[in-house]
Amino acid sequence: MLAVHYGAGNIGRGFIGQLLHQAGYEICFVDVNQELVEEINNRKEYTVVLAAEEKTAFTVTSVRAVNGKDEDAVAREIAKADLVTTAIGPNILKFIAPVIAKGISLRLQQGGAPLNVIACENMIGGSSALRSFVYAALSDADKEQADKVIGFPDAAVDRIVPLQKNDDKLLVTVEPFYEWVVNQSQIVGAVPAIDGVTYVDDLKPFIERKLFTVNTGHATVAYLGYLQGLPSIDQAMKNPDIVATTQKVLHETGAVLVAKYGFDREKHEAYINKILKRFTNPYISDEVTRVGRSPVRKLSPADRLVSPATQAAAYEIEPIGLATVIAAALLFDCQEDPEAVEVQGFIRDKGIEKAIEHYT
Repeated sequence: MLAVHYGAGNIGRGFIGQLLHQAGYEICFVDVNQELVEEINNRKEYTVVLAAEEKTAFTVTSVRAVNGKDEDAVAREIAKADLVTTAIGPNILKFIAPVIAKGISLRLQQGGAPLNVIACENMIGGSSALRSFVYAALSDADKEQADKVIGFPDAAVDRIVPLQKNDDKLLVTVEPFYEWVVNQSQIVGAVPAIDGVTYVDDLKPFIERKLFTVNTGHATVAYLGYLQGLPSIDQAMKNPDIVATTQKVLHETGAVLVAKYGFDREKHEAYINKILKRFTNPYISDEVTRVGRSPVRKLSPADRLVSPATQAAAYEIEPIGLATVIAAALLFDCQEDPEAVEVQGFIRDKGIEKAIEHYT
């Protein structure tokens, strides 16, 4: 079996690549970093280490790579693949879509066996978004055929991969916890047998549970930690005030999720506690500036701060903690982050009320 995976970075290798390997797939990574492509092709394997005291290591074999700029080579790989996955960032999906479309067209010319394309991105409806970009590049005839044999099942993914520098260019350290949930109702053909993937008929509750707990909580710790001058997530989690505010935020988002989806309150409370414990793991400590980066995206109406706050108001839940972290995000003035610089410039020029209107 062949899996084509877009993105040979730490998430691609340390999360999706590891699970695909364990499921018996040969993996062809697609990446524009030629040095990384050459390293993968020279060694044909790499190591994944769990960020825990025992440092358990796994070797991922049967891997190779092609440069994403070689569109013909990528299209040929997609044409013969059994599965296509991505982990490249939401904003990059539209750039890879024409090449995926080229691969699908070639595949259809060769008989059109069923294929599923799963965008493993930190966004709601990632695969559906990718599908719209791909279909924009397909002919009407190919669209009609693709409707029958090409699936774009949406997914929710969760695994913290800390910022790291390793002498071994391919070694990647990841946290022990992971979650990969896929919408089974959107799959075309046989369901891929991947141990560690949970298939569900309705993905939205799981996407929002992850977004409003993991991502909202992570952002809360990052922005509050930044204001306190604390450099890392695990250090911020040692501050009682930050922990208390983060708990308040997650109880607010939890109340929204329970009201909206009927999650069991006690089970969700246990999930919150598990997430908070993950943030304290010293082996996956991350910089608050990295977790808080891109405040324009994180403050947008459909993302991790404003969306649960507005939904909370709709359910008559006071989003006091969420309002606090939104304020902290608007105070994030990291000069190395272009979006933070943009927000601070907007606030200086037009005032905080206009900034709140504009960004949220």
